[in-house]
Amino acid sequence: MKYPWNDYSRKLSPLKLTVFVALFLPAAWTLYAFLTANLGARPLNEAIHQQGLWTIRLILIALAITPLKAILQWQRLVLVRRMVGVAAFAYVIFHFLLYIADQNFDLATAASEIVRRIYLTIGFVALLGLAALAATSTDKMVRRLGRKWQTLHRLVYLICLLGLIHYSMQSKLEQWEPVIADGIFVWLMGYRLLAARFAVRGYLPLVWVGALGIAATVLTALGEAVYFAIAFAGRVTFATALSLNFTLQTGVRPAVVVAGFALLVLIGGLARTRIVPPARGRARYA
Repeated sequence: MKYPWNDYSRKLSPLKLTVFVALFLPAAWTLYAFLTANLGARPLNEAIHQQGLWTIRLILIALAITPLKAILQWQRLVLVRRMVGVAAFAYVIFHFLLYIADQNFDLATAASEIVRRIYLTIGFVALLGLAALAATSTDKMVRRLGRKWQTLHRLVYLICLLGLIHYSMQSKLEQWEPVIADGIFVWLMGYRLLAARFAVRGYLPLVWVGALGIAATVLTALGEAVYFAIAFAGRVTFATALSLNFTLQTGVRPAVVVAGFALLVLIGGLARTRIVPPARGRARYA
């Protein structure tokens, strides 16, 4: 019997086992916090928020596996990609069921809210997209769909974008983590665009990885500055909001976090090339 923690040869994979266990921890923590009254004044609402947040995080982690596999030259990392993606679907279902519970299990009211509120409509479309990807994530469906499988699963980029829009709209003025997620998404999509053009045997030269980190950081800062200049028109100027991204006057801003993420990836890539130099020769990025 093949278990989730086994590799393709049906042998125990320490990596898959570690990730499998780790994927349960956020939900377990939320359940524990809920049962011990540690989720604030509105525990059910906070539980809904936490499961939605982890859905976004897990989608971003799943999208990060391909770049990290190439940059760190860690081929076995791909073993956990499908597992992380299916976990994201499980979390969004948990998120949705908690929302239904918050509506006192009144499906008619929940449906009318989803239709009436655009951010809920966007989130529900993303949920349906994740359901389609999860339903076709078995080995049997991969074989049955053939080349169409990869085309279908590229919808994850659109699904992630919809999820980020839903998250940002739902968060209203609490934009710190949504902007970080947006910045990392920009890095992940930028990597794929650059790799499709400049990758050598699936390996993107680290000079491009470094340039991408700078670009993602700047775009994150610009995005946050534009948002606050609009949201607080007349009180916060674009220039002021932008400058705060590069100081610690208001704490660590999203652009700094995105820069830290990009720098860690670059350092990891540099360290790896010291051990195993990348192969030479041109090949199409997959």
